Amino acid sequence: MAIWDRFRGGGRTKMSRPAKDGARTGSTRVRAASRVDEQHLLEFVTARHGVEGFVEPRTAVSEVTLLLVAHDGEWTRRRVPSIGWAHDFCNHHQVPSYDAGLVGIPQRMRDWNSREHKRQKEQRRQLGL
Repeated sequence: MAIWDRFRGGGRTKMSRPAKDGARTGSTRVRAASRVDEQHLLEFVTARHGVEGFVEPRTAVSEVTLLLVAHDGEWTRRRVPSIGWAHDFCNHHQVPSYDAGLVGIPQRMRDWNSREHKRQKEQRRQLGL
């Protein structure tokens, strides 16, 4: 990246604007959704079965996110442009979508996290770390 690119915004990740009352709320700039995020979600949906989508609303620290959870609890979360975009993405790929604020996060995701944590802990023990 050339020095002038810094002034032109070249090579920079797109950022969203902070809240107007950012000093009061502590809001900062966060990375906006990108095509890379969309591609990752698409790969997750096509490589797994029994996937459900959980749309998480914008908060003070993050933009709108789409949490995808497979049948076994494996999951991924990425930023998306809007709540409507997330539901449209799920509908287009025949994935049921829910508002995470209303239905919560599925237990199978927590169970998968627990299994993964134990598996990684066992791997570290076997390696002597």
